[in-house]
Amino acid sequence: MPEPITLFWQPGCTSCLRAKEFLRSHGISFDSINIAESPSGLEKLSKQGIKAVPVLMQGDRFIFAQVLSDIAKFLGIEDDNHVPLTLEQLVTRLVTIFNAAQRYARQIPVSHLNHMLPGRARSYRELAYHIFRIAECFLEATRGRTLTDEDLNKPPGNNLQTGEEIAEYGQRVLQTLNVWWNSEKIRTEEQIIATYFGPQTLHVVLERTTWHSAQHTRQLMMVLKTLNIEPDGPLLPENLSGLPLPEKVWDD
Repeated sequence: MPEPITLFWQPGCTSCLRAKEFLRSHGISFDSINIAESPSGLEKLSKQGIKAVPVLMQGDRFIFAQVLSDIAKFLGIEDDNHVPLTLEQLVTRLVTIFNAAQRYARQIPVSHLNHMLPGRARSYRELAYHIFRIAECFLEATRGRTLTDEDLNKPPGNNLQTGEEIAEYGQRVLQTLNVWWNSEKIRTEEQIIATYFGPQTLHVVLERTTWHSAQHTRQLMMVLKTLNIEPDGPLLPENLSGLPLPEKVWDD
């Protein structure tokens, strides 16, 4: 009898939600451990030296469940044969997502920026900042720095206290992205990027950067709606087409 499969996750984690949906869509039974509510689950990961989720574990084996093809390989099942967008299409999507996230950040009242997301130790301010931090970390990784979970989840500085200030930070990251994209020194999509979930091609990391930012931007729209604020120019399906996003915006 095969050993049980366990998925360690936390609310609001984009890759966690996508991993859960992937497992369910393939009829894979798994134990679900929300580390935000399970000290024992968190301790089990810590004993393995694991500091980030999602993690898929079976017996003594585990993987960081960030890439769906890695999950499929780990479980010995067929991949979904997702047809990825080109680098140019991904950058175009990311620019659109950034422009939207800047608009939404500006809409959050300063009085609500430090309110917390449901079930997650992350404020609205931290969520808005994180959207742009994802791409900043990607750009640093293209220059040889290892992409780490600690860097991705670095909190915003004291200079980013308002939605306007966060949007301006996002604009600076966007400008750096455009410089990188338009540079003659741009590397091939097969360039290997060092990440905390293993060496990945530039294409894989850019795709994850784009859909990761997109999912959090969807969550920022969710935040606005809970505040009875209509998002300024909501993202449309065509803005996100081709990205391997979860179906849901937030965990049940």
